[in-house]
Amino acid sequence: MLELGKFLILLGVGSFALHFFEYEFRLLMWIDTWGEVMGNIIRVSIAILGAVLCYIGSSSREEAEESFDDIEVKSESAEL
Repeated sequence: MLELGKFLILLGVGSFALHFFEYEFRLLMWIDTWGEVMGNIIRVSIAILGAVLCYIGSSSREEAEESFDDIEVKSESAEL
């Protein structure tokens, strides 16, 4: 989920920046069919969605690492 979030942030911010130079990612060429304002709202929404996914992905990764550390500690104490 973390990688998908990073990709969406790159896509949203990159599309927002490229739009000022009259360029666009091929994947997002359809965005401006509803107008410039709506296109910018979609670009920002994509970046925000990516940030949320990064936050969720990083917190779930930390929880998984903590639980894995607990398992290692328990198995080491059981061996003694």
